[in-house]
Amino acid sequence: MKLGSSRCDGSPGLSESHRAILVALCVLASLALFTACGGNTPNGEQNDEPEETGDGTMAVPEETTGGEAAGEGTTSGEVALTPAEATVGPNENASMLPAGGKEKDRSQDPPETPPEGVRTYPATSNSTDVELPISYEQDPPTNGDHATYWQNCGFYSSPVENEAAVHSMDHGAVWITYRPDLPADQVEILRGLAQEDEYVLVSPYPNLYAPVVATAWRNQLDLTGADDPRLRQFVDQFRLSATAPLSGNGCTDGRGEPEASAA
Repeated sequence: MKLGSSRCDGSPGLSESHRAILVALCVLASLALFTACGGNTPNGEQNDEPEETGDGTMAVPEETTGGEAAGEGTTSGEVALTPAEATVGPNENASMLPAGGKEKDRSQDPPETPPEGVRTYPATSNSTDVELPISYEQDPPTNGDHATYWQNCGFYSSPVENEAAVHSMDHGAVWITYRPDLPADQVEILRGLAQEDEYVLVSPYPNLYAPVVATAWRNQLDLTGADDPRLRQFVDQFRLSATAPLSGNGCTDGRGEPEASAA
């Protein structure tokens, strides 16, 4: 009597071709699961490192036009609760050097204990590749895209262009605006602040909602007047703030002729 095969006749079984197909399907399923779990490299870690250029260096242009974003920090639409939480945003260009080959002035970290009443706004962008005029969310503006030129810091008895003043703040300047009808003795206090600090810009601002408003990049403070003690504190703490993407790039050699003394 001839022995039969190891399986009973009529029972289901797999041929060699069917087994090969099944093995192939198992391999494909494993690869799909591996990729879904983040295995873009042989060790399962994603490779997010940027590629280097041919010579391994990065050319940094002088400050003439806007560029790609640099830096880390809060994203657009995310409000920093305190000045200390505000860092350069991902859409803000921080790679521009001062014009003319000058060295950057040293910046300072934003304050842990700012004056009472300071409002800190979200990071947006600081491009100069835009059409003027620009409509800003805050009035006076606190940050954002701006003109290719900046306003020379100092005291002005006439309003200055918003887009130029915002560029000055991008360099780390504090912009102090005041009501045109502010008493003369208080105006002289502001003039003195502008004359003693090369990163202070002072100008009147039509229809200003407070007697005096101090603004630095992404930070603003309403004041009762030029003699409000919080003004000096704001200037000392926010001038050359590291929150400004191009802090230290200077506030001279721009546009405008500041007034040296009262007319």
